[in-house]
Amino acid sequence: MRSKWFSACKLFVVLSLVFMGSGFQQADAKDESASRTKVVKVPIKDAKGKQIGEAALSQLDYGVQIKIEVKGLTPGLHGIHFHENGKCEPPEFKTAGDHFNPGHKHHGLLNPEGPHVGDLPNLVVDSKGYAVMQVISKLVTLNPNEPNSLLKPGGTSMVIHAQEDDEKTDPSGNSGARIACGVIN
Repeated sequence: MRSKWFSACKLFVVLSLVFMGSGFQQADAKDESASRTKVVKVPIKDAKGKQIGEAALSQLDYGVQIKIEVKGLTPGLHGIHFHENGKCEPPEFKTAGDHFNPGHKHHGLLNPEGPHVGDLPNLVVDSKGYAVMQVISKLVTLNPNEPNSLLKPGGTSMVIHAQEDDEKTDPSGNSGARIACGVIN
């Protein structure tokens, strides 16, 4: 038991350091610059086209604050990424395209040759199928004239996958089928 606890603590510390160094940080609910910016709302729909949640994106001075709230998912970890196209045609959401990757990097927050700008930490879904995540990505922007803009011509999308993202396997982290999607424009 003590060995499992120690291993879990080590994993938490390692992932915390990786996320700090990879352009992610926990979002501060009282971030002053977020209150001065436009919020881009992203309805998230499942494979049947039913809205199961919403993401709110806000441009900060140092990145994009991402707040996600969804329900009706299977408990556990789910890969979540920004994808290159502003399309979400159910049921498979293949129209969303590949991960958003204008820099042509390898996939994964733990990959030394990555990450894609569309890579995000895994979404943690509780035993009731509910998840809330709030992070800041320094890898993307909402400024339309930047190559890493989520608001590029044609838009982008946010896709939730059926399985956990292993954060290193190229091209998609073995995160499985696309089970939910939202258009960002």
